[in-house]
Amino acid sequence: MTTPHTIAVLGLGRMGGAIATRLAAQGWDVVGWTRSGRTAGTVKTALDPNEAVAEAGLVLLALFDGPACRQVLADVRDSLRPDTVVVNTSTIAPAEASHLARQLGPSYLHAPVLGSVPAAAAGALQILAAADQDALDRARPVLEALGTVRRVDGAATAAALKLIANNSLAGAVLALRDSLRQADALGLQRAQALDVLELGQLGGLVTRKRPYLDGTAPVGTADFTIEALAKDMTLLADASNTPLRSAAGLAGIPAAPEADIAVAATAPAVPAAVLEPLRAYMRGHATGEPAHFRDAFLPTAHIEGIRGGTFVSWSLDDYCALFHGRPAPDEASRSRRIDAVDVHGTIATATVTLRHGGAIFTDVFLLVGAGDSWRIANKAYHRHS
Repeated sequence: MTTPHTIAVLGLGRMGGAIATRLAAQGWDVVGWTRSGRTAGTVKTALDPNEAVAEAGLVLLALFDGPACRQVLADVRDSLRPDTVVVNTSTIAPAEASHLARQLGPSYLHAPVLGSVPAAAAGALQILAAADQDALDRARPVLEALGTVRRVDGAATAAALKLIANNSLAGAVLALRDSLRQADALGLQRAQALDVLELGQLGGLVTRKRPYLDGTAPVGTADFTIEALAKDMTLLADASNTPLRSAAGLAGIPAAPEADIAVAATAPAVPAAVLEPLRAYMRGHATGEPAHFRDAFLPTAHIEGIRGGTFVSWSLDDYCALFHGRPAPDEASRSRRIDAVDVHGTIATATVTLRHGGAIFTDVFLLVGAGDSWRIANKAYHRHS
């Protein structure tokens, strides 16, 4: 078994640049290449990927997505030495990882990494490595210069585990966003809220990302971008064919794609114009006044659900006829809450919980916006008890 001394790093973005710089600092002979022409500090670069891989015993990919991996490998495959090991640290779909493993055979090592730019610079990545034993043995000294190697059976499994890990990160970012929005609604100071959040379950994330959360991070810097995390969540949702709230949640963040993921936690709350028809709907229930429902719904709206074991579909007129302009006798004990709102351009979905006497209702709405005006297009409901 021989250990590769010359390493070609294809892709010198944030992670690729950090990886190349780390390996060079550890004494490896590193040559880099990137489609953008970007350089990575003192690492020497080649103008052509074939030139970069020609003398390399190990080729490390740090590319944005699966199509980029396929294209770059297709471009350099004829220039690879017969004994070259290809290590792919890129985050791609499980099916894409399996395809590349079949295509390149025992020389391919799928090795997605957990950790962002600071971890790469410190050699503290967690590396999920799937490969034949010989390829892993040859690549191990290089990988251990970057972090801890965890062997995984199968390229698809390694790719899937990386997506699952990033899903937990996306969930934490969105949970932090919800906490900060609630803090804003309560009139709390951002710094005070962050101080307390650092003490809880989101503390590690808040501590690492605080410069992005309080706006002190230099403009244009990012450890892990919203664009990249949104891409990963789309890959996960597509691969699992299972609903994934974070995929839609990140895709709808009003921030620059190159912004750090922490910026997603500072995204403004749902616009008041989207909430207004929901609030008008709740006022209708509170007062029993049909005019509020007419303000909330489009004239063509339908309200649908199961009532007494039978499916019902009311027009807006039919629905308004159920109300008689006065509150329910037990209104003082009733409550209503907006649980979730997701906005996607000119449409939105929302969920509201009603506690009316001994009954609990879940209402699900489809809303449509035109300019600054939003109305409910349809409502479906479920009575829990």
